[in-house]
Amino acid sequence: MGAFPAPAAALISETLIKAAGYGQGEARIKTLRGSIVRRGKAPAMIALGLATVLASHGATAAERVTPSGYPVPRYVTLKFPKVNARAGPGEDHKLMFVYRSRGLPLQVVAETSEWRRVCDPEGQVAWVHKRVTDGRRAAINMSQRPVPLARAPRPGAQPAAFLSVHALASLVRCQKGWCKVKADGAAGWVREGALWGTADVPQCH
Repeated sequence: MGAFPAPAAALISETLIKAAGYGQGEARIKTLRGSIVRRGKAPAMIALGLATVLASHGATAAERVTPSGYPVPRYVTLKFPKVNARAGPGEDHKLMFVYRSRGLPLQVVAETSEWRRVCDPEGQVAWVHKRVTDGRRAAINMSQRPVPLARAPRPGAQPAAFLSVHALASLVRCQKGWCKVKADGAAGWVREGALWGTADVPQCH
C-alpha cells in the first residue's frame, strides 16, 4: 500500500475547467491534488479552516462506552504531515505505510486508550496513535469531477464554487442532510455524503 503525499492544491478558472469537460488535471488520491474552481482567481494554496464541529451520531453510538469517551465511528483529521500507519495498536506492530497529508480526514472505527483504528478515503484500514489525530473535521472530493458548492442548502441553488477532484475542504457543520464546507475563502453547501467525510455511516466494511 502506498503513502499519501502532502496535498498540493491550486485555483483553476471555471472557464478552463469547462473547456476541459471537467477533466481533472491533477487526478489522484495518492497526491491529494485538487482545487477550488472560481472565476478570476490566481493560483493559491487551499487553507484548511479551523472547523471544530464534531459529527452527530445516533443515540446508540453516543451511548457506547469507548476509551476516549467519544462515539465510534467518528471523524478526525491528521495533525501532522507525516504519520505512520501500523497493522496493530502499538509501535511494535508492522509499519504498513506512511500518510503524508496533514488535514486528511479519517474515520475512527475502533480504539484503545492510546491508538485509533482508522479508515481512510481509499478504504484502507490501519492503526495510528491518538496524538497524531485532531478533532477538527474535513472532507475530500473522491468523485471523478468537481463538486459544486451551493450557495444555499437546497436543491437547485446556484454554486458559489466548485471543489476539484481530490481537493480538501474544512467541514463547518451539517444540518438536515446538507453540509457546509469551506476552502481557500470559498464556502458552500453539499449534500451529506457528496464528499468523503460528511456521511456518518461506516466507510470501511
